[in-house]
Amino acid sequence: MEKPLILVTNDDGIVAPGIRALVDVASKIGEVVVVAPDSPQSGQGHAITINHPIRLRKVNIFDGVEAYECSGTPVDCVKLAKNVLLKDRNIDLCVSGINHGSNASINIIYSGTMSAAMEASLEDVDSIGFSLLDYSFDADFSVASHYAERIIREVLENGIKECNLLNVNFPKLDKNSIKGIKVVSQGEGRWVEEFQEGIDPRGQKYYWLSGYFENINPEEDSDINALNDGYISVVPSGHNLTQYKAIPKLKYLEKIN
Repeated sequence: MEKPLILVTNDDGIVAPGIRALVDVASKIGEVVVVAPDSPQSGQGHAITINHPIRLRKVNIFDGVEAYECSGTPVDCVKLAKNVLLKDRNIDLCVSGINHGSNASINIIYSGTMSAAMEASLEDVDSIGFSLLDYSFDADFSVASHYAERIIREVLENGIKECNLLNVNFPKLDKNSIKGIKVVSQGEGRWVEEFQEGIDPRGQKYYWLSGYFENINPEEDSDINALNDGYISVVPSGHNLTQYKAIPKLKYLEKIN
């Protein structure tokens, strides 16, 4: 049988350990093509490049795997893969990651990892974003890799029902401590932002963003709670931001002349 074509991308950059782990996993399952940023692009969200050219360069980073580094954003990587490199081929699955750090809850909006996967889903390609709750460059991806392989195999065999995008987050635990996988909803939270002020060598002020995450409405079946309880969270996701319950309650606006 012909192997499935799997597009691999990320936002941490093509040399990040997390994407190497994902390439190793995907290569066991199908034919892999990698298109990833040539430098870290964390927090870029769904940004695209429109004010200057985007460059692609073929690289020999992963043994036996066709790979390209891209000067643009994670979303640019997927757009170029779909519309240029693989324009005459059917991509069976796009996988993004494995991200260094959480993309649970509201982080999906800021995440370049998830935006790359979402861009593929907009192109009607089944897509999965993988993230490990460990920000260290030296993070251990062995447990995440084990479960990522199982999830990819299941999705290729059974498809993604009622959507075509999954947000998967792995807790920072060893294999014996992980309780399993939970398919849950996106948790409600927000970043409480703090800006560290400083003065540069030219005497000009600058600001460095920091802060902490706050769990606003801890629903029992949320990704935040699942991760805190030792489970891998899987959130069926999408790009329609409509709050349908609000439509009938806002009908009063239609009376405005």
